[in-house]
Amino acid sequence: MRMSQYFLPTLKENPAEAQIVSHRLMLRAGLVRQTSAGIYAWLPLGFRVLKNIERIVREEQDASGAQEVLMPTIQSADLWRESGRYDAYGPEMLRIKDRHDRDMLYGPTNEEMITVLFRDGVKSYRDLPRNLYHIQWKFRDEVRPRFGVMRGREFLMKDNYSFDVDKAGATHSYNKMFVAYLRTFARMGLKAIPMRADTGPIGGDLSHEFIVLADTGESAVFCHKGLVDKDILSRKIDYDADLQPIVNEWTSLYAATDEMHDKAAFEKIPEGERLAARGIEVGHIFYFGTKYSEPMKAVVAGPGGEQITVEMGSYGIGVSRLVGGIIEASHDDAGIVWPESVAPFRVAIVNLKPDDGAVSGACQKLYDGLAAKGIEVLHDDRDLRPGAKFADMDLIGTPWQVIVGPKGRGGRQGRAQEPQDRRSARKLPFDQVAQRFG
Repeated sequence: MRMSQYFLPTLKENPAEAQIVSHRLMLRAGLVRQTSAGIYAWLPLGFRVLKNIERIVREEQDASGAQEVLMPTIQSADLWRESGRYDAYGPEMLRIKDRHDRDMLYGPTNEEMITVLFRDGVKSYRDLPRNLYHIQWKFRDEVRPRFGVMRGREFLMKDNYSFDVDKAGATHSYNKMFVAYLRTFARMGLKAIPMRADTGPIGGDLSHEFIVLADTGESAVFCHKGLVDKDILSRKIDYDADLQPIVNEWTSLYAATDEMHDKAAFEKIPEGERLAARGIEVGHIFYFGTKYSEPMKAVVAGPGGEQITVEMGSYGIGVSRLVGGIIEASHDDAGIVWPESVAPFRVAIVNLKPDDGAVSGACQKLYDGLAAKGIEVLHDDRDLRPGAKFADMDLIGTPWQVIVGPKGRGGRQGRAQEPQDRRSARKLPFDQVAQRFG
């Protein structure tokens, strides 16, 4: 993609309405624009990041055995009355009427709808377990939307729902998502710590929030330092095996949000191993048994023909919220530092002399070579001063920058794992750049 043709409206100054780093950088780097309070349009650069995050989420959900569906954004109020949540949910639910004066709502979550779909489609215990997910826009009418996509009213969410014949099966389904979430966030370059959390309006008695540590996080969190460096990606995961030992590794060390914080338990951790910090919630999982299946009569026939009320769980990841969360965890004074797995472009070619035929020819050759290998490249061919180009590249956070000029050619890497070293770029011989990205 040539930058001269790309819709990328960057800003030089920090917008006055942006209070946190991710909001400021998303606006300045041209990722989003606000269209009304708490609602954002995703511009080309931001949309690429959003789709990369969505891709990782989808791959890990599929690997766990979950099956993708797509449910509508507008739901019938009758579903929520059937579960008993319509009046209990609160003003965050956007309630509307259609032209026939029927009560409808813009879905804030999908427990009711998926329960009905399951109830109408599954009749026997032999068809269990089932886990269905979708990636869909949600709406919650926040009283005071703020912090950009971190606390917006409209947001993209992956939510899925498990159905099992008994509690043992439901616990295994819960553990699958626990492990899948660890892998999902690790693949995005995030250290997400699972913490026991309040179940809130979703209900149930078992819940974990996945928290990314960040100085600008909205919540106080307390945990054992050993959780920060635990690794999941080096392990081969068999989702059909017993996952409880892996879950126990993460849950045996103390970790809690401020809502669930137990000061006495925290102080039992050796002082040098305690970590009190700020964090951002990027995922939340729940086991809630028959909270929805019982009132909505989601039952299956058991081995002897008896009626069994299914056990359920739900599992959410804030896909659009993750864009802000990653920026909060990975940035420097110059701009965003994207992990390569979610970056909008993996490589940026900075042409320092667009009117020089030899320089432009070298840029084009490199661009074609990288593109032929499936590497996403942004070519800065604009007629601007080098300093302005460097500033934009650092602002938008492309992991690798290849600088091409008449006096020399080289590459520099912004190190996503070490944001503080981002400006001390590592050089590559020009003729080795294409091989580096083979």
